[in-house]
Amino acid sequence: MAAKEHSFDISAELNAQEFKNALEQAKKEIAGRFDFKGVTAELDYNEKAKTLTLITSSDAKADAIYDLLLGKIIKRGLSASVLKESKKEDASKGNVRIIYNIVDTISSDDARLIVKTIKDEGLKVQASIRGDVVRVVGKSIDDLQACIKAVRAKELPLPLSFTNLK
Repeated sequence: MAAKEHSFDISAELNAQEFKNALEQAKKEIAGRFDFKGVTAELDYNEKAKTLTLITSSDAKADAIYDLLLGKIIKRGLSASVLKESKKEDASKGNVRIIYNIVDTISSDDARLIVKTIKDEGLKVQASIRGDVVRVVGKSIDDLQACIKAVRAKELPLPLSFTNLK
């Protein structure tokens, strides 16, 4: 009888409900803050397009809103790298529009980087790419946990989640 193998998946899956909750909390705080009274400050989440649009009166206000939103995202246990700025432009009435892409998949280049990181650690595990998920298999749960720790320590600019530990 063969030894039992254990595995887990590394993905960039986003907990959409937690993200929406963080967004709503940020909107409420912005509405109540004195420094945003009478100022355009909009956050618009497009779930289908996986984008978040921020519209406000200046770069300084945009930075303040982004920092506030990031704080809410992190408090809800999501990765700070879930938002990636894709476009910054002038909007009507002298406002600034910034469009962020929501990162919820691992690209093939990033998947190869994760696999390389795992191999460089020299752990007794096998990592393979399966679409936008990296599957890690090993005989020992301790090896898998060491692998998770090593990947987290690398601080890759991705919102990684480690799921299906069996």
